[in-house]
Amino acid sequence: MPTPPTLARRFKLSSPMRWLLPVILLLLFLSILFWLPWQARQMESNERQEQLIADTLWVEQTIRFQLARNEESLFNLGVDIASASLGAEKVHERLQQMLRNGRELQRVLWLDTSGKVLASSDSNLPHALAFSPASLTAADNARRLHRGQYAQPSQQTGFPDTPPGAMLMDYHQPLFDGQRYVGSLVATYQISSLLDEMVPWWFAQDNQISLIDRDDKVLARRAAAGPGHGVYTHKRALDVPGATIILFTDSVKSQPKLLPNLLVGSVIALSLGLLWSLLALWRHISRRLVAEGALRQQMLFRTAMENSLVTGMRARDLEGRVTYVNPAFCQIVGFPAEEILGRLPPMPYWVPEALEEYQQRFVKALAGNPTPQFETYFQRPDGTRVAVLIFEAPLVDKNGKQTGWMGSVLDISDRKRVEELNRQQQEKLQTSSRLATMGELASMLAHELNQPLAAISSYTTGALNLIRRAIEHDAPIDPNTLRPALEQAGAQAQRAGQIIRSVHDFVRKSEPQRQDSAIRTLIDGIRALIDLQARKYYVTIQEELPPDLPLLRADPVMIEQVLLNLTRNAIEAMQDAAPGRRIMRLRASHDAQQGMVTVDVIDHGHGIAQDVAERLFSPFFSTKSEGMGMGLNICRTAIEFHGGALTFGANPAGGTIFTFSVPAAPRTQHQALTDNQ
Repeated sequence: MPTPPTLARRFKLSSPMRWLLPVILLLLFLSILFWLPWQARQMESNERQEQLIADTLWVEQTIRFQLARNEESLFNLGVDIASASLGAEKVHERLQQMLRNGRELQRVLWLDTSGKVLASSDSNLPHALAFSPASLTAADNARRLHRGQYAQPSQQTGFPDTPPGAMLMDYHQPLFDGQRYVGSLVATYQISSLLDEMVPWWFAQDNQISLIDRDDKVLARRAAAGPGHGVYTHKRALDVPGATIILFTDSVKSQPKLLPNLLVGSVIALSLGLLWSLLALWRHISRRLVAEGALRQQMLFRTAMENSLVTGMRARDLEGRVTYVNPAFCQIVGFPAEEILGRLPPMPYWVPEALEEYQQRFVKALAGNPTPQFETYFQRPDGTRVAVLIFEAPLVDKNGKQTGWMGSVLDISDRKRVEELNRQQQEKLQTSSRLATMGELASMLAHELNQPLAAISSYTTGALNLIRRAIEHDAPIDPNTLRPALEQAGAQAQRAGQIIRSVHDFVRKSEPQRQDSAIRTLIDGIRALIDLQARKYYVTIQEELPPDLPLLRADPVMIEQVLLNLTRNAIEAMQDAAPGRRIMRLRASHDAQQGMVTVDVIDHGHGIAQDVAERLFSPFFSTKSEGMGMGLNICRTAIEFHGGALTFGANPAGGTIFTFSVPAAPRTQHQALTDNQ
């Protein structure tokens, strides 16, 4: 009887598999042993490079901050000098104080308009100055641009304390009294002192720091621990106006080396892994605390700057979601940042009547074609509307990739209010002028007619007395006695008529000439004024103008004034209507039998009450607090002057329809043949 197979025999592997599995495991183990040190080496290299970049940025900001402080000190000193509040001795003391506070400075000079030294930080005034060509160019640019300019670093003479071949850089601060150039302040920096005084020792121990120009020429170098190895490097440009200076750092550290014995290294790494982890964690925490402190300082500075702005800032991503708003923007719209951030359109501060307009601009922005500058209105929670001017610009990241849109919002309510007041004042002045002219004409007419009318009254009274006495005495009436009085009365009546005709001729002299004009041309002439009023109240304008409409035989200016008055009244009548009903229609038609062109101005406003309708065309009657009541009266007079009529009626859909007719121009023979064809 055969023995049953054992468990080992049952799971016995074939000969190839017995050899393949250990080999695979060994290769995997060796691969891990080789991969771990290499990976550690790569991570260390990346960490060193990132640390170098961060430290370089910190050094660059430190240098630029000190330069900015000196620029501000020179600017303030220049303001005091320009205002003539400081003498040469006081200026000398302040220049010496600047030199003591900024050890990177070599000398500070006060020059007049001809380049003569008025004061210097040195004890003795230099007798002769020799500026480099780059410094002279920077001085000219500073005077032209009205702001400080740096000169490209170069070698200069006249500085006995500087080592031979040292690179110097001049900063020119022009001085102006109003627009008059009164001199300049010149501060001279030694480039090597910028590194010696502003680069901390711990950074210089690990890196070779150099300042180079645009051609990679070394201006100054500091290498406390020897030259760099060229493995970890970083360049950072100093943002100084007028000069190109680049901060170049080269670490003295070389590439991390692989352990010569990978197996021993792995064992040591496993043994010391915990300790290394603790040390790495402690170092990471220390660096993080330092970075957080610097970041906190930068955030405080940024917050203070944002809070001081009066311009609203709004950032949106590519989907239109609001990602950032500053306090000025929240103050303009009246909503806190918590209610705005993270929201997609429609926004709570959009005006309900302008939702379609906002949506169209939003779609254009998402398509990559935003409106760079436009005016609109925002609505606060209490219903107050704020006129704003918006500037849109692409928002890009450090890689140059667009991540959204940045908008600047300006509150222009005060400007709009001033413009409206100016317009109203101009209208009032024009109305007052017209009324004054009317009063003068009436006064002149009354004065000139007074004498002939009085004479007529006297002569007719005398004639009546003669007739009455003749009747009372039953005596015949002598025609020869009455003839002189009647002749004189007739002469005075002719004189009065001549006066009236003279005034009428004077008025007719100012009447414009009639021309053949198209109604489309007249509307286009005032289109800008109509659109401005319509945008203010979010009114949509619809036109119904047949293409075969004949020309008008009328004065263009008078018809444009009628159209402007009627459309303005229609728009203002719909300011309290629902957004969907704010539609004004301009409709024109031709009555061939009457030879008239009829124009309708249709609104959907509040309509006209019965008591108002009875006095609508009366002079000096107005439903507006600021109106003079002459607009519709003048419109009716202008239309009747052309032989037409101005009427009004109720709109069946709500509102009012104003209609006026103007004679059509006679068609030419060519037009008649064309119409028949």
